[in-house]
Amino acid sequence: MKMRHFILGSLITFSGLAMQAQEKRPLSLDEAISLATTKSNEASLADTRVTTARLDADNVKNNIYPDFKVSGQYIGLTDPTVKLRIPFQAGDTGEPVEGESSTTASPQINRILIAQANLSLPLFSGFRLRNSINAAEDMYQAQTFNSANAKEQLAMQAIVLYVNLYKAQQSVSLIEENLKTANQRVKDFTAMEQNGLLARNDLLKSQLQSSNIELTLEDARKKVATINYQLATLLKLPEGTEITPDAAYFTNTTSVKPSATQEEAIAQRNDLKALRWQEKAAQANIKVANADYYPSIALTAGYVALDIQNVVQVYNAANFGVGVSYDISNIFKNNKKVKAARSRAEETKFQLATLTDRVKVQVKESLENYNLSLKQSKVYAQAMEQAAENYRIVKDKYDNGLVDTNDLLEADVEKLQAQLNEAFSKADVTQRYYELLNVSGKLTDSFNLQSNQSK
Repeated sequence: MKMRHFILGSLITFSGLAMQAQEKRPLSLDEAISLATTKSNEASLADTRVTTARLDADNVKNNIYPDFKVSGQYIGLTDPTVKLRIPFQAGDTGEPVEGESSTTASPQINRILIAQANLSLPLFSGFRLRNSINAAEDMYQAQTFNSANAKEQLAMQAIVLYVNLYKAQQSVSLIEENLKTANQRVKDFTAMEQNGLLARNDLLKSQLQSSNIELTLEDARKKVATINYQLATLLKLPEGTEITPDAAYFTNTTSVKPSATQEEAIAQRNDLKALRWQEKAAQANIKVANADYYPSIALTAGYVALDIQNVVQVYNAANFGVGVSYDISNIFKNNKKVKAARSRAEETKFQLATLTDRVKVQVKESLENYNLSLKQSKVYAQAMEQAAENYRIVKDKYDNGLVDTNDLLEADVEKLQAQLNEAFSKADVTQRYYELLNVSGKLTDSFNLQSNQSK
């Protein structure tokens, strides 16, 4: 009895785990974009880099504040021999005169106490501090736009996986329907062959087609499982989640006409904005390098307290002043440093020019791809209707003995391919649409706008 309860409990547990592992989750494209840009490891890395850049900028700003150091020492000694030679003025003791020295008995010294406080405030350093702060702030802005660009690429990656998952699931659905028809045909042909109404060769042809369709179905299911796992991993969904894309994103795809120009892309692309800020930082770093040609001036202040046992005590020894330092060798050494900073600025300038040209090409190519996908979608829709009508005609002719089995099977394959092409073309229009928004720098903004409108 106990064993029966144990087995029953195990079956219930395993059944619950299996149901949990195969949880189906309807997922909108907006939600997929949101998860990709907030939950993925890449999104977290992008946010962390922005935080690091901000902290680096704050650290540079701290250099404008004065340095204040406090130190203290306690030194223990082991009965040193100390001879003091202190000059005395004439008439003090009646013994030594001015210019002569007197040796006193060695005092007992077992400890020395020292306390110091030093304050240093930079007044001028060749504008190094100001330009260093500007460079750090510019790099922070650059990293902010780099992060935004990284999230846009994550959004596009999620869109591609989302579209591919929809296409793979559509393939499975259409192939399953076709397999049912093929299996029913095999049953009909088997009965006809047994009654002597059909040649065995025709039956074998139908069985071979059914086997090929079944293999194609298994390959389509494998693609669904693979793409589903990739998308769920990107979005940090629970292990085993089966994602169901929303088909509404793949209908009426020709009703939206995106506006995308090269000028808009150049003005809005986050990667271009990041490079522009990097170029500003590089110019600021040239000024930082030039700062070594100037002297450094700082306001200094300090306090010292000293206690040497049985010898001397010093208190309230405060000091203040202005310190000037100038490394003359920088006149000769700093030339290469400045040239290196200018070279880095020139490198960033050419990177910006190269990326600008690449953006123009991407916009042109994406626009052509989108227009082509619209035309292909219309053609495939017509082809699907033609293939369905062709199969109906061939089926009628086959039933009346006017065409052979090869014609029927070929018409069936053509109909399935036309159905797949028509379903894929709608998904391709959606993908090309978002690719065009992506290269134009409008992808994430378009989803934010849609979310606001839905609210």
